[in-house]
Amino acid sequence: METRELRYFVAVAEELHFGRAAQRLGIAQPPLSRAIHQLERRLGASLLERTSRTVTLTEAGSVLLQEARAALDAVEAAERRTRRAALAATGRPGVVLATKAGASSELVAKLLDAYAAEPDAVTVDLLLCGIGEQERLLRDGRADVALLHLPFDSASGFDTEELRAEGQVVVLPAGHPLTGRTQVRMAEVTELPDLPLPRWPGPDGAYPEGPGPRARDHAQLLQLIALGRACWIAPESCRAQLSEDLAAVPVLDAPMVTTVIAWPPQSRSRAVAGLVRAATRH
Repeated sequence: METRELRYFVAVAEELHFGRAAQRLGIAQPPLSRAIHQLERRLGASLLERTSRTVTLTEAGSVLLQEARAALDAVEAAERRTRRAALAATGRPGVVLATKAGASSELVAKLLDAYAAEPDAVTVDLLLCGIGEQERLLRDGRADVALLHLPFDSASGFDTEELRAEGQVVVLPAGHPLTGRTQVRMAEVTELPDLPLPRWPGPDGAYPEGPGPRARDHAQLLQLIALGRACWIAPESCRAQLSEDLAAVPVLDAPMVTTVIAWPPQSRSRAVAGLVRAATRH
C-alpha cells in the first residue's frame, strides 16, 4: 500500500463522504473513488459500504482506519526525526522535551539545570502541552523525549526510566471544612456535592459527560478551585504551585503517581541519552 492511498482512505473514512473528502484533499472526486476501488481490489476486502446517500465503514474498513492512522503517524515521525538528525549533523544539535504545562515544574527545572552542567549538553527546547498530549507528541516525532505520569499516561512502546513516585492530594479552596483534616479518602472527595472533579478533554477533544466543570489547563483549573467551583486530585508535588487561597490534603487511598522520562526505543540520539542520564542521576 502507498501512503497516498492511505491518506485518501483516511480522509474518506473520517468524512464518510467522497465529496467532502476530495475537497479536504484538494483533488477531484473521480480519482479519489478510483484510488479507493484500487485499494479494495489489492486488499481483497470491501472497506466501505456505499449507498446513494450514505457511506459507512465495514469491519475491515474500521481496522484499516486504525492501522492507516498509525502508519501515517509513523511516516511523519520518521520524517521529523530524520530532519532533526540532519540538523544535528550540521552543527545545530538540540533535543525537544515534552512535558505537561503546569505539572512537575520543580522536577523539570532540576532536570534542566543538571543536564546544562554536563560537558556535552545541547539546547533543550521545552514543548509544554495539555493533559495527556506528551505521549502523542513523542509518538509522532514532534518530541524526542517526554515526562509521563503513570498510571494516567501510557508508556506502552517507549523505553523509560523512573524519576519519582509520590502520593496524591486533593486541592481545595482554603477554608473548606476538609482542609482541617490530616488526610481524606477517595470516597469523601468524589462525593463532595459542592466541589465536583473537573472534566478533561479526551484524545478527540470531546469532554466526557458529568457534573464537573470543563478544564483546559492547570491555570484555569486552579482558578475554578479558588472560586469554589471544583476540586482536584493531583500528585503531591503540585503543592509548589498552589497560591494562598488553595489548600491540599493527602488522599490516603489514591493510587501512587510515577513520573518517568520516556523516549522511542529506536532513538540513537546522543542528546536524548545524555538528558536521560542526567535525569536518572539527579
